[in-house]
Amino acid sequence: MRIIYMGTPDIAAEILTCLAESRHEVVLAVTQPDKPVGRKQELKASAVKETALRFGIPVYQPARIRDPEAVAELARVVRETSADIMVVAAFGQILPKEVLEMTRFGCVNVHASLLPAYRGAAPIQYAVIDGLEKTGVTIMQMDEGLDTGDIIDVLEIGIDPDETGGSLFDKMSAAAGPFLLEVLERIGEGTAVRTPQRGESSYAAMLTRETGRVDWTGTVRRADCLIRGVTPWPGAYTLLSGKKLKILGARPAPEAAGDAEPGTAYTEKGRLFVRCADGWIEITRLQLEGKKAMDTEAFLRGAKFAEGQVLG
Repeated sequence: MRIIYMGTPDIAAEILTCLAESRHEVVLAVTQPDKPVGRKQELKASAVKETALRFGIPVYQPARIRDPEAVAELARVVRETSADIMVVAAFGQILPKEVLEMTRFGCVNVHASLLPAYRGAAPIQYAVIDGLEKTGVTIMQMDEGLDTGDIIDVLEIGIDPDETGGSLFDKMSAAAGPFLLEVLERIGEGTAVRTPQRGESSYAAMLTRETGRVDWTGTVRRADCLIRGVTPWPGAYTLLSGKKLKILGARPAPEAAGDAEPGTAYTEKGRLFVRCADGWIEITRLQLEGKKAMDTEAFLRGAKFAEGQVLG
């Protein structure tokens, strides 16, 4: 099939790579405009743009896909290339009806959750944050709602006990492309079945830096899942004497005994433990504001750390 592809971040770039290396033809990659990053505010291309250019795929970067000129440009590409379908993965904009109906097979979306659960921007991270045992990839026929279209197929993916947002992202990125190719075959053959979404829906809002702040008054499991879910971005943190303390590695510590106020920290033989509502977590790697990242043992050798100090 001839495909117009829409996406922006790394997971979308992985899927585009799979499509570009298949028998299908990607006639256009649509992605977000280059954005200024860093202290120098230098423009940086999206992962999808970089991948498209590597494969010689034309790139289109509209500021708003709903603008009349953007709709007209897509219509022109469809006419000139006879594009069969649009494939969308983490594009970042809601498509208007004119675009959804522009190709003969419409638009399909590759979404990183088992819909209708975790609609929205951050389904991968929230699956870990909420302590799920499994998630998956859903391919759906798009409609005008936010991730509300009919389901074509789902691929379930297990979540390991020590899974992080980053490791689950990699796992799902690797699985999504081959799964999409299977579904595209059925769509082209006319054997794909569409099923309306059923069950309770939930929403995975966009992550912010504040999402990573650990609430020590919750359970050990809640803190552990949050720390893993926001690793590597936006990252977990707490406060130590008013300074941000990034938590780069942590694990439940059932061997730590005693009761204390949530957030209370103590050290023992180069190890750092923090109290939650129902137990202790050990911080294994950290980074204090203005300092470099290091293992906890190295940090404690040079840090002035008062026993019984309350974090957060």
